[in-house]
Amino acid sequence: MQFFTIGVYNSTEDGFFNKLSKYKIDAFCDIRQRRGVRGNKYAFVNSKRLQKKLSASGILYQHITALAPTREIRDLQKQTDLKNHVLKSDRKVLGNTFSTEYRNKILNKFDFDSFFRNLEVLKATNIVLFCVEEFPEACHRSLVSEKLKNDFQFTITNI
Repeated sequence: MQFFTIGVYNSTEDGFFNKLSKYKIDAFCDIRQRRGVRGNKYAFVNSKRLQKKLSASGILYQHITALAPTREIRDLQKQTDLKNHVLKSDRKVLGNTFSTEYRNKILNKFDFDSFFRNLEVLKATNIVLFCVEEFPEACHRSLVSEKLKNDFQFTITNI
């Protein structure tokens, strides 16, 4: 298995799906809590439309809610963003408080063994972790990647 991450901000629909094709993604793990994006610019990653396009491309879709930050944890990052006068779409890094809480309350409790078994049953080989932020360091997917790399020795490619 190989793991990748992808965000959507500052992507076009064609560019986004071309990356999935280029890297031969066969399993798409949506690790957002809410599976919608406001406005038309990124409507192509709203759940139903996204799943339809992935299915047409032969890519399995999984919504992994157990890896999504809770509202309370997201609010911690929102407070940091407000304090730093940064929009979510412009964020470059996660706050320390968010990262600590996410690791303690989500990552450390997530059943990675079941996650890997499920991917094996699905015969997934190129798995992408998806959330909206452009920069992986600005998103919880970087924390999941860090865990996959450090605890399970996977190489992660950000696309």
